[in-house]
Amino acid sequence: MKWLSDYIDLTLSGEELADKYTMAGVPVENVIRADEGLDKVVTGRITEIKPHPDSDHLQICQLDVGPYHEGNLQIVTGAQNVAEGQIVPVAMVGAHLPNRQKIAKGKLRGVPSIGMLCSAGELHMDLTKLTEEQKDGIYILPADTPVGVPAASVLGLDDVVLEFELTANRGDCFSVIGLVREAAVLTGAEPHYPEIACKEDDEAKAADMLKVGIEAQDLCDRFSARIVKNVKIGPSPEWMQQRLEGAGIRAINNVVDVTNFVMIELGQPMHAYDYDRITGHSLTARKAVAGENLHTLDDSSRLAQGGELVIADAEKAAGLAGVMGGLETEITDATTTVVFEAASFNGPSIRRTSRACGLHTEASGRFERGVDVTKTVRALDRACQLLQDMGACTVTQGVLDAYPEPKQPVTIDFSAAQINSRLGTQLAGSEMVEILEKLGFAVETVDAAAESYHVTVPSWRNDCTYWEDLSEEVARIHGFDNIASTTPFGRVMQGRQSERQDFIDRTKHVLVDLGMTEELSFSFTSVDMLDKLRVPQDSPLREAIPIMNPFSDEAPLVRTSLLTSIMENALRNLSRKNTDIKLFDIAPVFHPHALPLTELPDEPVKLVGLITGRRDPVGWNQSAEQVDFYDMKGIVEQYLERMHIAKYTVEAGEHFAMHPGKTALFKKGREVIAAVGELHPEVAANFGLKQKVYIFEMDVATLMKYAGKKMHLKSLPKYPAMARDLALIVDQDVAVADIERVIAKNAGKMFQGVTLFDVYSGKQVDEGKKSLAFNLVFQSNDRTLTDEETDAAVQKVLAAVQKQFAAELRA
Repeated sequence: MKWLSDYIDLTLSGEELADKYTMAGVPVENVIRADEGLDKVVTGRITEIKPHPDSDHLQICQLDVGPYHEGNLQIVTGAQNVAEGQIVPVAMVGAHLPNRQKIAKGKLRGVPSIGMLCSAGELHMDLTKLTEEQKDGIYILPADTPVGVPAASVLGLDDVVLEFELTANRGDCFSVIGLVREAAVLTGAEPHYPEIACKEDDEAKAADMLKVGIEAQDLCDRFSARIVKNVKIGPSPEWMQQRLEGAGIRAINNVVDVTNFVMIELGQPMHAYDYDRITGHSLTARKAVAGENLHTLDDSSRLAQGGELVIADAEKAAGLAGVMGGLETEITDATTTVVFEAASFNGPSIRRTSRACGLHTEASGRFERGVDVTKTVRALDRACQLLQDMGACTVTQGVLDAYPEPKQPVTIDFSAAQINSRLGTQLAGSEMVEILEKLGFAVETVDAAAESYHVTVPSWRNDCTYWEDLSEEVARIHGFDNIASTTPFGRVMQGRQSERQDFIDRTKHVLVDLGMTEELSFSFTSVDMLDKLRVPQDSPLREAIPIMNPFSDEAPLVRTSLLTSIMENALRNLSRKNTDIKLFDIAPVFHPHALPLTELPDEPVKLVGLITGRRDPVGWNQSAEQVDFYDMKGIVEQYLERMHIAKYTVEAGEHFAMHPGKTALFKKGREVIAAVGELHPEVAANFGLKQKVYIFEMDVATLMKYAGKKMHLKSLPKYPAMARDLALIVDQDVAVADIERVIAKNAGKMFQGVTLFDVYSGKQVDEGKKSLAFNLVFQSNDRTLTDEETDAAVQKVLAAVQKQFAAELRA
């Protein structure tokens, strides 16, 4: 708030100003009082010190705290660094210090103590700025500190900090001046911006000392520099240090502090180079070469991937453009000549570089959102001016400025009717013009009667390109709460879910009823996940869409299979000792028609499930058996039954992620409706799994195709059913599903179903053979079947399986 008040006279409290900012679309996340807990902490002079009569380490101090206490204030302290005549911070009775300590009257070994002398830590001061002597014991204030005043004002803590949560489009508000512009419009107060001008008081010409250029014009719009000589490195003024600390930036030295001050004040990131350490005395904005070493100010060396924007001297990269400068050209105590650089870089490029290097800085955050390309020289002048005012430099003649394509002003045409129609308001055009002009827009009237206007957008508002953007400016300054709420008018239509949405909801209910839990996952994956799942190299599943700005380097692709998501969640559970898992996921995957994308991809909805661990919950009366293939097969069969999908076949099959020989395909004709199986051993090893895992995978469109839509009622049978058992000996490799298919085909019209109830291979069966026992059910709706009819049907079935599979009837 102090920094804002340097440029505008504010009468509002921090909370009131924060509310105005927030309601105008510049949201304030927190209002922080820097003096919190210091309300009753004042400055006092120690007038007398006596040893405690009953202690060898306590001292009795008499203090003058001015108007806060009549006469001397007595405080007992154990600190040994206090002396008569010193001025110290005194916590009065009733104070609640930042460390949550409450000050009350007391006695120390029988001697009354009214208050407490404070250390730096108890005042919540930044200990990193203090000397070792200041960190220990009572904090001793300078000898010229006034007595009887709030300690917060003396310590520079009498401030309110507004913490903004700015949206990405409001790069102009990432500066004090930008916030002052907003405050002037919101409060009506007149701003008084700093007068920026530097004196070129050195005879040397910058153009003779340094060359600057731009090779990567697609990533750098402008590159400007100024040179200062006779630099005296030292601490910056106390007022500047306090301003920077309020903004969360640590003071370093006058040169570095000036660049940070200008960045916060004007929103233009800057960098300072030691001129004598720039090889070849040239700076060029170019793309990094793959494998090039990037040695940044944090003393970390990184190898460039190639394509990052760097600022390079004649031999090497001297800084990672827009993110962090290079260590080789940093400012040191020996620096005498400094190059100040201010530039405009491509925001998306800086963001990608920042993420790739794991470096997010104050500068990169501003470049990502866009800076005012027209104000780089102004920022250089401001930096030189501040350093000159400290008597710490002389400024050389001229500015080095590479600006290949100067930015042309953005112009927009609009009418009052357009904006009123969009906002639902009835504002006069003159009101809109007044709002826009206050915000710095230049407005020219095209037709007064029609209230149409031609607007030139200010250079700092990169987010305004259409008349709709202007309507938002009018709305937020006019006040969203001043726009009347209206009921939309139009034809009323009944909202309802689509058929697919209904099917998905039914699927979720059924699977939850079957004991499974739905997972919710991100739609992102990686090549590593596809490799672990054994996805074939030529599979369409590997044609995944790359994300331009991934939120994580571990998931740079859009998923093509839900198996990647469900495996990640299973691993997350198993790593937290949750070993009994029954998960399912139903969500879209993304299949591009071609890469790179030229049209929207297909988004088929898939259904996957995963089970592992115990079959039953832990309990004294429950078995500890683990789930197996048939548990998962049963879940799928129950699901298909509840979704009215019938007359399918089950046969052995293959799936890249499933165990060969332990995989079943559910089919309708030749179309696969579900794949069920144990996780492939190689996949399990890739994920480090120690227990058996079973999965299924389905396509929702295919399931919907075969799901029953028309239900027919059928009366209960009036006549009894007839059952026959049929035990057959067949070769080991004969599939039960094939036999059941032949039985159903040849059993006749009265046939109701067949169930396999026994499988045996052993002493009574020849080697290479197995015995399969089936139960066949026959029933008629209009009469009781006779034994002769049933036996005839069984004989026909027996003849068919004998012919088809060389089956033998087991005695």
